[in-house]
Amino acid sequence: MISKPMRDKVLKRDDGQCWHCGETEAISIQHRANRGMGGSKLRDRLDNLMVLCSAMNLAIESDSVQAGYARDYGWKLNSWDDYSKPVFDNQRGKWFNLNLDGSKSETEAPSYLI
Repeated sequence: MISKPMRDKVLKRDDGQCWHCGETEAISIQHRANRGMGGSKLRDRLDNLMVLCSAMNLAIESDSVQAGYARDYGWKLNSWDDYSKPVFDNQRGKWFNLNLDGSKSETEAPSYLI
């Protein structure tokens, strides 16, 4: 379980809304790189956590097309990706780096999408 201070930092950084659709009610904090069942708390890092809505989280977990979309936009990480992979804010149309200190900084689109 993610600590309350960490959860509060993620919600503040993400303006309490889903990176995909902007939803503010049915949201949860998600790991970009999965912890797995009973997985390591080492993945409870501010640069690995983000807010997604329940609908997008379900889509990512149950639909391979949506999962690919989420990986392209940095919402989910492959096992070989590191936490520096940028994240796309679908509402603002901008890319951001999620930082270990709980902040985010605007960046360019990754070269694999250009």
